Amino acid sequence: MHICLYVYSYIQAFISPRAVKTICFFFPSSGLYELLAALPSQLHPHVSCPEDNTFLQDMFGERSLHSLVKVKQKRTSFFHSTKPNSHVFKLFFLLIFQILIPVAVLYEYLNSMSNLTNSLTNTVLLICSSLLSVHDTVAQKSYDPELPPLPEDIDDDEDSVKIIRLVKNKEPLGATIMRDEHTGAILVARIMRGGAADRSGLIHVGDELKEVNGIPVDDKKPEEIIRILAQSQGAITFKVVPSIKEEAPTKEPKMFVKALFDYDPKEDKAIPCKEAGLAFKKGSILQIMSQDDATWWQAKVEGDANPRAGLIPSKQFQERRFALRQPVISLPIQRTSSRRSSGFRRSFRLSRRDKKTNKSMYECKKSEIYDMADVPTYEEVAPYCRRSGAKHRLVVLVGPTGVGLNELKKKLLISDPQHFSVTIPHTTRAKRNQETDGVEYHFISKHLFETDIHNNKFIEYGEYKGNFYGTSLDSIRSVLSKNKVCLLDVQPHTLKHLRTSEFKPYVVFVKPPSVERLRETRKSGKMISAKDDKGSSKPFTEDDFQVMVSTAETMETQYGHLFEKILVNDDLSEAFAELRLALKKVETETQWVPVSWTQS
Repeated sequence: MHICLYVYSYIQAFISPRAVKTICFFFPSSGLYELLAALPSQLHPHVSCPEDNTFLQDMFGERSLHSLVKVKQKRTSFFHSTKPNSHVFKLFFLLIFQILIPVAVLYEYLNSMSNLTNSLTNTVLLICSSLLSVHDTVAQKSYDPELPPLPEDIDDDEDSVKIIRLVKNKEPLGATIMRDEHTGAILVARIMRGGAADRSGLIHVGDELKEVNGIPVDDKKPEEIIRILAQSQGAITFKVVPSIKEEAPTKEPKMFVKALFDYDPKEDKAIPCKEAGLAFKKGSILQIMSQDDATWWQAKVEGDANPRAGLIPSKQFQERRFALRQPVISLPIQRTSSRRSSGFRRSFRLSRRDKKTNKSMYECKKSEIYDMADVPTYEEVAPYCRRSGAKHRLVVLVGPTGVGLNELKKKLLISDPQHFSVTIPHTTRAKRNQETDGVEYHFISKHLFETDIHNNKFIEYGEYKGNFYGTSLDSIRSVLSKNKVCLLDVQPHTLKHLRTSEFKPYVVFVKPPSVERLRETRKSGKMISAKDDKGSSKPFTEDDFQVMVSTAETMETQYGHLFEKILVNDDLSEAFAELRLALKKVETETQWVPVSWTQS
């Protein structure tokens, strides 16, 4: 009976709406009523007389208790949405239970002493009432920073001056300043999108800065003013002369670009404010927030929680800088013929000895003017996810000779021949007895081959011992039309001609490990060369390792902005597993691709 009285007193102490909020904090949104309803049956074995049992049934069947549970359920959502001072609220009720539990134990222990029961019960209720009152006082207190009062020496006739106060937290204010070359005035040069100054809406580009925290800035350099701002904490007071023209902010459409180079503002001597710069790596997706400045754009890294934008060099400015300092790079595996720069498809690549004695080499389309203008800065991109039933993206493998492109292709084909396939090349040589047209090669006449060359139907082509060999665009289309993934390995300078909305190529650059690792892993390996169109092989030499590594470095430097994945083939099994996983993601997950690929 003692515990019944205690439970009943405890419930009555929490009948008020404010107390219902307390119950909601400690109990889940469901199950409270079931718990209370089950208490009589749980306590039944400990009830010694019928009167006690009747008392329990009446108490837990009381309508006021049912109403309390319903009120609790209605107020649960409101309570959980109450965010201010949640840590104070939780600590407060932790304190309540630290006090109530010992008091409750003491109550049970002394309950036999009837002369103390009423007094102790009143004490418990008094403690609850007092602590709840303290909580209400704390919850009503504002913890936001308070701004200091306005200066008393403001000239009322100075209508053109604004007094602005901003509360500075750990983040920068998000504005840059400059000195006007003609007037010498300190002006707001730009407002960083999403920064504190931008969110306030009080400071605008072109405003003239007169004072900072009461300190005149007319005779100070921008660097000194920045130092004052950096050392200021809490509220900062600005005295500014508003710009004559304050245009309403225009909402620019969302624009995303893929960065094709690494950038560190701390190493950029041209940036107007290093602290306002945004660092990024090659391959980063940037959201362009503003292009108002032709030289310095404002951008955010996609997915970054920081709302403030940072400065990055604009596309035009960065292209000019790259064009001035970028040397012309040529790949050591390439030669120049009388018509075009040449390269070799892996299936027909000549050995080093053959290259010295044969003038006719495997060639591909290449525009020298196009390459000179292709300065890697930014590429506008958009999210893309392959729809069910749509054609697969073309998978292009690029890498130096001997790195293992053929081995990776073969493993993919063996792993799922119904899903992966390769192109069938064209040739003008005569068909042999054991060969079938359309299986090993497409056998066509030399006249037709030359006509197709003239009509730009080949991605790569070449002549060897009087016969033409080539990979046509139609052979790629044929594989893709069968709802298969087309695997293609080409010279890197052909990538630009494949990067179309039709093929949407996913380019994987396979690079070798260090020369030391090549010595360890390729000791017994052989490199495939080509003589006529029958592949032969020879053991790797130290010279082969050096050329492989240097060629990979040159490829990555010159064409790295076109690579979507870089795969180091140190161990063939591990490289294959990594490649297989990457290709699975290409088919099922959203990728960032050139925006033109999503507009067709």
